[in-house]
Amino acid sequence: MGTESVAQLQSGEGAERGRAARQVAQRSSHAEWQAAADRRDPVDVLAAQAATRVPDLVPIRYGRMLVSPFAFFRGAAAVMAADLAATPATGIFAQVCGDAHIANFGGFAAPDRRLVFGPNDFDETLPGPWEWDVKRMAASVEIAGRDIGLARRRRARIVSETVRQYREAMRSFAAHSHLDVWYERLNASELVDRFGGEVGANGRILFERTLAKARRKTSVRAVKKLTERVDGALCFRSVPPLLSPLRELRRDPATGPETDYIRTLVDQYAAGLDNDRRYLFGTYKFVDMARKVVGVGSVGTRAWVLLFVGRGGRDPLVLQAKEAQASVLEPYVGRSGYSNHGQRVVEGQRLSSAMSDVFLNWQRSVGLDGLEHDFYVRQLWDWKASADLSRMDEPGLLAYCRACGWSLARSHARSGDRLAIAAYLGRGSQFDDAVTRFSAAYADRNELDHQRLVEAVAAGEIEARHGV
Repeated sequence: MGTESVAQLQSGEGAERGRAARQVAQRSSHAEWQAAADRRDPVDVLAAQAATRVPDLVPIRYGRMLVSPFAFFRGAAAVMAADLAATPATGIFAQVCGDAHIANFGGFAAPDRRLVFGPNDFDETLPGPWEWDVKRMAASVEIAGRDIGLARRRRARIVSETVRQYREAMRSFAAHSHLDVWYERLNASELVDRFGGEVGANGRILFERTLAKARRKTSVRAVKKLTERVDGALCFRSVPPLLSPLRELRRDPATGPETDYIRTLVDQYAAGLDNDRRYLFGTYKFVDMARKVVGVGSVGTRAWVLLFVGRGGRDPLVLQAKEAQASVLEPYVGRSGYSNHGQRVVEGQRLSSAMSDVFLNWQRSVGLDGLEHDFYVRQLWDWKASADLSRMDEPGLLAYCRACGWSLARSHARSGDRLAIAAYLGRGSQFDDAVTRFSAAYADRNELDHQRLVEAVAAGEIEARHGV
């Protein structure tokens, strides 16, 4: 499929469809993978993405990807999308994450102020083959296992258990009603009890500390970390290139906070909110705006933080407006049905996720370069919990990855044909075993791709900024 088509979810449900898909793509066929003879140079793939990004920030992206093969993998969604396009396909679509590596799972606040766990990055979301998400997740488990020094058999066990958890969860969801699946969620506090049978006391402490830290990540915390007072006025700190206030980036700086440029941005955002959210947002007053470098794969896309205050400055709100470009899946499954990629991200998240930020919205705005860009907006920090995978022991990684497998299945079950997917997977371990073998082979390739980036930087083909 190409970009002349539109990626769409498929209606209907049925186990027969899933069993028939075994004839098109045998479950064992997912095991084999090797790089195609005409496979594109991964550095060229990354350079093509850089063409639409902020040039001054692209070297930071390369520098962060150089850190390890796992860091490279996190930034190489476009590379793997091209590789997955050549693998066996069931023909069954769901609203896929598009970048379902395990570092893109974590905790976030639900509107009822419970901390829930699940996929938390939907920049690449699009209707597509459900098995692509599973393979990217499984490969990331293998690569993370190598990163913390686990032996081959132990890595294989965790990968297999992760895929098995996905398979069994999907079979369970197939027996549930539509509403039951829609309301199902995993509270982060339940993670260890449900999936961590082997986690010891130290592992539980690590998870508990992660959750406690997440509950402190609020707009109040963001203000303490990212802002300062200058002549009595609250504003973002200047820590370029990681945090660059708008007043330093504009070629024609305005004299005050209420510039036409900012007013237009804020008004555009407010206009797209539902009435109740618009009323809530209207209780805040704009204060300052800055460009912030975030993530690994996203570095170079335009990301802004906006500071608002209410109740005489004692009630802060920090929003993040993050640029949304075309999904890396589009060349292989078709273009998005949404003309605005910010809307693609937001609608995909709402379809896939158990809960979403009350301020989640999208807009199209003119950037500092004078060109229009698509954005989605959400709170910068709202109990966002990210596990430090490098500090996990084997039982902790197993529990975390099993939770990822369950959460991904729940996400796919909301939008995809869960009866067909469950029937395709079956009761046995054929698919689990096949994807485990695939993950080891792809991790080998990922290490070579990482080394290719190292060599490209050393040879001066591209510039990288280290330690930023």
